Amino acid sequence: MPRRWPLLLVGLMTGVLLGLWGLAANAVERVNVLMPAPFAEATADLVAAFNRDHPGIELSVTRGPLETEAVSDLAISSLLLGSSPYDLLLMDVTWTPKYAAAGWLEPLEGWLGEDALADLAPGAELGNAFAGHLWRFPLVADMGLLYWRTDLMQAPPRTPAELEAISRRLQAAGQVPWGYVWEGKQYEGLSCVYVEMLRGFGGRWLEQEQPELNSAAAVQATAWLRHLVEAGITPPTVANMAEPEALQAFQAGDAAFMRNWPYAWAELNKPGSPLRGKVGITTMVSETGEPHAATQGSWGLALLAGSRHKAAAVEALRYLTSVEAQKQLNLRWGYTPTRLSLFNDPELLAANPVLAELKLALSDAVLRPLTPIYAQLSDLLYRELNSVITGGIQPEPAMEQLQGNSERLLITAGGQR
Repeated sequence: MPRRWPLLLVGLMTGVLLGLWGLAANAVERVNVLMPAPFAEATADLVAAFNRDHPGIELSVTRGPLETEAVSDLAISSLLLGSSPYDLLLMDVTWTPKYAAAGWLEPLEGWLGEDALADLAPGAELGNAFAGHLWRFPLVADMGLLYWRTDLMQAPPRTPAELEAISRRLQAAGQVPWGYVWEGKQYEGLSCVYVEMLRGFGGRWLEQEQPELNSAAAVQATAWLRHLVEAGITPPTVANMAEPEALQAFQAGDAAFMRNWPYAWAELNKPGSPLRGKVGITTMVSETGEPHAATQGSWGLALLAGSRHKAAAVEALRYLTSVEAQKQLNLRWGYTPTRLSLFNDPELLAANPVLAELKLALSDAVLRPLTPIYAQLSDLLYRELNSVITGGIQPEPAMEQLQGNSERLLITAGGQR
């Protein structure tokens, strides 16, 4: 009888090992991605399709806040705790240097290859690399656009003077109450507007790690924004306008021109929209009449360095940024793709006739400063600009003050960029 115990023990151990092997074989890797609310909604079908096609991976989305900086605050809070629940993060283009410098991101070139960005449209490749590494892959492109009423004019303005002249003519004729609406609220959208205006007047925000916000071009760009309000081209309420408010005013027929992002095109052309089929897009105007820079505002996926499921997370990243996925995001939600081939896709061109113009605008894209302290620099900028717009301070002293504050911030931060 005692001799039977070893056999029973072996049988018991074998059963346990087989059970454990079975559990391991059926194990599912869970990958979590944090996205702003609109993207969580837009990618829901893609996430469901990914999970059907990848039985060994369960991709889930944490629906973040609507506001860009609120999403960043949520991500940073979890990262500072040292045990983030996220594997992937859908990032605004301005976050890359800060997150990379903090050591929160995993370089992607080892996963995606050195030529990962080769098939992107010109302009879409900007802002994904920093300090010699690729940190994010763009999911959708975004760039600042000038919307104009095709039913009120034959061609868009080429210069600030032409925009003003057309606005005055249409206002005098009683065709629109205002000429031009844009984002003048004290937030990041105003910094995006200013990047375009500054380039249009020949200026730069940062050059060789130094701010140039008290240059003649910077003062002129600032003065023009204030002049639009003083001249009655732009309503004083622009100081409280973000993208939704500008879109609402333009769609209601209250302005001839609007600065906004590509998403507004789909909104303006929805069934029942009073401006359906009556709107064109171009890049912002410049003093010389040359094509104007459009602020690049893309969103891209990044792999967090602390992820325990990196290979599975990269598989999800590849899927969500694929040609097929980007095509679906454009057809169903109007998001601008980043893959070059999609700008020539017959189905997309039929559904979205301005795709060729979006490609051209993307090629004119310009980045905001690539620096880990961009958020602080932008905060200084949009607060000062908003004071100018409301008439609280004149353009020249405002820009002198902003220059000094920006220089001190850069010194305090150790000259990071």
